[in-house]
Amino acid sequence: MNTDYAVEVRDLTRVFGDFIAVDRISLTVEKGQVFGFLGPNGAGKSTTIRMLCGLLLPSSGAGRVAGFDVMSESETIKRHIGYMSQKFSLYDDLTVEENIDFYAGIYNVPRAKRKERKDWVLEMAGLADKRRNRTGSLAGGWKQRLALGCAVLHEPPILFLDEPTSGVDPLSRRQFWDLIAQMSHRGTTVFVTTHYMEEAEYCDELALIYRGRMIARGKPAEVKKLIPEDILEIRVDRPFDALERLEESDLVQESALFGDALHTVVSNAAAAIPALNIFLAQQGFAVQVIRQVTPSLEDVFVSLIEQDDRQRAQGGKA
Repeated sequence: MNTDYAVEVRDLTRVFGDFIAVDRISLTVEKGQVFGFLGPNGAGKSTTIRMLCGLLLPSSGAGRVAGFDVMSESETIKRHIGYMSQKFSLYDDLTVEENIDFYAGIYNVPRAKRKERKDWVLEMAGLADKRRNRTGSLAGGWKQRLALGCAVLHEPPILFLDEPTSGVDPLSRRQFWDLIAQMSHRGTTVFVTTHYMEEAEYCDELALIYRGRMIARGKPAEVKKLIPEDILEIRVDRPFDALERLEESDLVQESALFGDALHTVVSNAAAAIPALNIFLAQQGFAVQVIRQVTPSLEDVFVSLIEQDDRQRAQGGKA
């Protein structure tokens, strides 16, 4: 396997009884990349990351993380990575400083470096003035920063983050991603799972996973080009009602709510815009604007999911 890759797996699979949680995933992550692993809850993201972290043995397939085999060297992998789980993993009853000291011991940080690393975590997380506060008293965003700092106390070359911003406010999410970018610029490879599509824009490369399968892969700009159809933004009064009418018509392929607007997939924007204006007016809606827009990653993901569902349904009928 290529030594330029921090992570390289082929046909990685995990089965629980009759359920295939991860279905023959193959991917590579270059050293120093921020790699996003995106998908809805239950898609297989956490199961995949647990296999890569040496916490769960794959049912089949092959791979290496930090140069070590996922099948036979899981304990060695654990010593060469940082891992931040989906669930907050620090101790609420300990102070900020006590949690850092505890994890410095867990990760066998050399005693001569522990003060330096502790000071770095406190500075990075912005918690220097809260070092003696009980961790349970911190707001969610501060807790996530502290958990991130503890995960990299031992300066691992690869950092795995499983839904790190779940449950925190948008500002804290953005600040957290700023920290991820800083680590990447220093050479750390960051493998992050998320179901927030807007976070994919911060990644160097990403993969979309759905029902255990990887359904798309590439740089964010490349993934946006995977929809061959056109995307229209429709702003209209009573968007929920308009969505129902559009889904009953044959004018659009797919429709979804995006905030207070609708995004629809059509084969030809130039032909569809006047037809939709007429249709919605006839249905009693006040149309504010219908315009073609660049597909967002959420547009792409919704389209690919529905395409995958159709293919599975057709396969089931065959």
